[in-house]
Amino acid sequence: MNGSDINFFAETTFRRERKKFGIKLDDRRKHMYVIGKTGMGKTNLMANMAIQDIQNGQGVCFIDPHGETAESLLDFIPSGRVNDVIYFNPADLDYPLAFNVMEKVDLEHRHIVSSGLMSVFKKIWPDVWSERMSYILSNTILALLEYPGSTLLGVNRMMSDPSYRQKVVDKITDPVIKAFWTQEYARYNQRYEVEATAAIQNKIGQFISSPLIRNIIGQVASKIDMREIMDSRKILIVNISKGRITDENTRLLGALLITKLQLAAMSRVDVPEEQRQDFFLYVDEFQDFATESFATILSEARKYRLDLTLGHQYITQMTEEVRDAVFGNVGTLICFRVGAEDAEFLEKEFAPDFIATDLVNLGKYDIYLKLMINGLAGRAFSARTLPPFLKPEKSNREIIIKVSRERYGTPRQVVDDKIIRWAETKETPEAPLPSAKELYDAQCETCKKWTKVVFKPDGKRPVYCKICLKKVQREREKPSEGQVEKPPAPPRPLSLEEALIQETVSFSSRRERPRVVPEMEKVKEAIKEALDENSKDENHS
Repeated sequence: MNGSDINFFAETTFRRERKKFGIKLDDRRKHMYVIGKTGMGKTNLMANMAIQDIQNGQGVCFIDPHGETAESLLDFIPSGRVNDVIYFNPADLDYPLAFNVMEKVDLEHRHIVSSGLMSVFKKIWPDVWSERMSYILSNTILALLEYPGSTLLGVNRMMSDPSYRQKVVDKITDPVIKAFWTQEYARYNQRYEVEATAAIQNKIGQFISSPLIRNIIGQVASKIDMREIMDSRKILIVNISKGRITDENTRLLGALLITKLQLAAMSRVDVPEEQRQDFFLYVDEFQDFATESFATILSEARKYRLDLTLGHQYITQMTEEVRDAVFGNVGTLICFRVGAEDAEFLEKEFAPDFIATDLVNLGKYDIYLKLMINGLAGRAFSARTLPPFLKPEKSNREIIIKVSRERYGTPRQVVDDKIIRWAETKETPEAPLPSAKELYDAQCETCKKWTKVVFKPDGKRPVYCKICLKKVQREREKPSEGQVEKPPAPPRPLSLEEALIQETVSFSSRRERPRVVPEMEKVKEAIKEALDENSKDENHS
């Protein structure tokens, strides 16, 4: 076995004997898990291993949410491997690197991208996440994955631009996804549509409103080909420092990169397993990116030769599902000093050789580990990690950054112009298939807001939203201009004779209404005769 097949990372401390040891290539395919409090030496161990892989000509990806280790790794790149490096630094606003997770996703892998994105969003927005939000967002992502040239910027446009939405829906081939948009979403009234999509637009809008994120995920053609990086043994160093791009953006980009690496690894199914090149993925503080889909990566990555080394601070940072996946699939377990709660959990892994008290009292750089040896898990033993490698006298850092910018970055102004043109483009929707169940998007002639109508807008029939339609109806009920509505005439005063003769209106039923008494008729006639006599006397006089 070649020396390059062993990656050295520690030395034994048993009986004061110092013997350097490492892990074989075959055993690394079962993955490594490193846990310990901050400042105990986790990142140093991972950096030492990554430097050896780089200098041995291996393919490496190092995802660093702090930034310092990513920058220091550039100093250890040999001159012969400068052209192999892709330095992904989102904080470099002048030359954003294109990374479109939705680009050219095969039919059988679309659900992986969708579930990966959903897991990321659910992890980032736990306070506002709901089943309805998940349902609509999932159908939006799956629809965009079928539309050529889609990016994550299209999510909000699907919600706010009916013409763009219709264009995307026309390209959908999945009958279930198409039915959602043509038969379910199309029947949402305005109020429900706004209520259902507001949270999605607000949260996605927070990401894409930042030029830093928008200019990376908004470019249609990715400059990073994960499959080519893995097969060609290239070096991808990811500097997603929380201090420079915020915690949420760090988690989003890190999770998207890991999802894309998973897809690239799974696409290796077209190559015989013995011909697949090993690719080493290092993820520091991996709990920030440990979504529900991460469990799938741990269980399936080995056969695709994606070898993981994961580091983080304490177990409760992981969900139960991810925790079970880690301890169920990881071959080598390395423990620095941990807290009391984690020590109780890890005691089951290291017993009977070490107990919880031992785990909480470790010194800096001291470790307990269970090392995978020739495919078998050995007994736990103590060791001390190797010190950091000395920085070489000659560093190629500046050259690497310059070359990486020129090859994989795009000037910011060019990216801004492309995104602006895309956002301003008004798609012309194709005529949808006639269906009695379909509603159509149309623009209100009065307030210019978009609404839904049961007929296909053709420009001949006026279109109003519900609010404006009520206003129009009220206007039509008013009298036309020039016509003055006369007030009703006041009632004419009744004479005594009319008052006596006029019958009283009855509100009882006709059957129950009493008959007129004959005596009352006689009284009325007598009064009438008396009035007639009076009028005659006045005339004679």
